[in-house]
Amino acid sequence: TFRQITRREHVCVHFPLFVCQDAGKETCVYPLPEPQDLFLASEMKFEDFQRDLRKQRKDLNACSAETEKVCNVSSEEHLQPFKDKMEEFLTRVNAKCIAVFLCIQIGLRNKTHIFLELSMFFSVKPKAGEKEVSPNTFFTVWHEFSSNFKELWKRENRCLLQERQAREKATYSVKPKHASGIVSI
Repeated sequence: TFRQITRREHVCVHFPLFVCQDAGKETCVYPLPEPQDLFLASEMKFEDFQRDLRKQRKDLNACSAETEKVCNVSSEEHLQPFKDKMEEFLTRVNAKCIAVFLCIQIGLRNKTHIFLELSMFFSVKPKAGEKEVSPNTFFTVWHEFSSNFKELWKRENRCLLQERQAREKATYSVKPKHASGIVSI
């Protein structure tokens, strides 16, 4: 009987043959992102990164204010080396943080833009009530696809491996020895 197969199954059957050079071998590596990685990506929120950046900036400002407060109420004899160490630390951290914060903010804007372009390319529509496609919406679909694809891919790769081993076994034959130790030809 003829069984209809889904597109996913069709791709899974033909993908290893045309794309994976190690198809049917133990060294063949799963070609898509791991489902667990896609699940973690679906939990990501760009707003969380921005909120964390603002919190770190706020914490750094609070540290600076606290240092200044301690320096103002401390007597001159107890001020050193605390003041010099903290000034050195805050100067170093401020310089690094400003550069890092700017890079991350620019990177987030670019990543957000790239993500939105990617979701438009794959025609992913936002859920009802959302104005943009969220990473959760996008990567949940990919997680489901990757999970199913991985199962089918493993099964197909196992079948290819068994076929290859059967062919190798058929071409390799050992001739039995006679009791005298002479091999008959």
